Amino acid sequence: MTVRSLFLEDLEIGQAWTGAPIEMNEADIIRFAREFDPQPMHVDPAGAAQGRFGGIIASGWHVASVVMREFVDTAPFGATPLLGLKVDDLQWLRPVRPGDRLTVRREIVDVRRSASKPDRGVVTMRMTVTNQAGEVAMSFLNLIQLPARPQ
Repeated sequence: MTVRSLFLEDLEIGQAWTGAPIEMNEADIIRFAREFDPQPMHVDPAGAAQGRFGGIIASGWHVASVVMREFVDTAPFGATPLLGLKVDDLQWLRPVRPGDRLTVRREIVDVRRSASKPDRGVVTMRMTVTNQAGEVAMSFLNLIQLPARPQ
């Protein structure tokens, strides 16, 4: 299925969509953490079992990375070029464990055309990542530059 390209004018506050489930597994959690966040709770099953989380948990940066990957793979704006400008209020609220199925809900909370460059604008989206029990694991606001529809 091809998603049509969306531009600034196509978006409204309140529009929302939910992505496909993201499966988290221990091998991927450990592989990511060994390279980017090698703390015992992310890379050492025996040590993690004795720690405050009672087992391996994913690095928050790993969770953020798989959320970004799902966004790119889904391409909700079609082929429209996007530019990430800023992430605000990033919160890791619950540990993500092997076997968790994460779902991302994206909601547009602001759409603004640039006053100085009217060929583009900024879209603010609230990202809410929940696990299979519906518990929020991570949330953040993402500001994205999006072009206006070509004239």
